[in-house]
Amino acid sequence: MEQFLVANQWVILLIIAWTIFWKGIALWKAARNTHKRWFIALLLLNTLALLEIIYIFIFGRKKQLREQV
Repeated sequence: MEQFLVANQWVILLIIAWTIFWKGIALWKAARNTHKRWFIALLLLNTLALLEIIYIFIFGRKKQLREQV
């Protein structure tokens, strides 16, 4: 596996870009929704963007839906 990653460094760069993109959106939404605990968890935990995607599509929408009703 290590030889594969050394030979194909673009894979690492792709993973980093993927994670930074989703982390940025999730952190922005958490800050906007004043979810301090989510913001800290998203900032400190690296889950290859899985936690960030869950937050964005499940927990990040609660405040927006309440405002529309």
